[in-house]
Amino acid sequence: MELANKDLFYGKDGDLAGADKESQEVSMLALDLLQSALVHVNTLLVQQVLADPKWADTLTDADRRALSPLFWTHVNPYGRFELDMNRRLDLDLTARDAVPRPRAPEGRPAVLG
Repeated sequence: MELANKDLFYGKDGDLAGADKESQEVSMLALDLLQSALVHVNTLLVQQVLADPKWADTLTDADRRALSPLFWTHVNPYGRFELDMNRRLDLDLTARDAVPRPRAPEGRPAVLG
């Protein structure tokens, strides 16, 4: 995500800009919120893919370990975005129930978050 900061954060070369410490802090908190939201949406997208039986049979354990919600190549920070606050994103939240849970070592229960 560090490389994404320069594209997601409009500052001087990705550096925090601001006249005082408070404005820099607000900028940093806004960037943190944006990154968290992006990772959350990416996690939901990955879960949708994993819920598809075709992918569940195709992906190996190594493939699953390599999955990460820290991608941002699908983000277009320079375009125009139409925001409709009366409509939700079409994210199937039931897909997370179909995603395999983490495995625990023998004899120990899996820790679910």
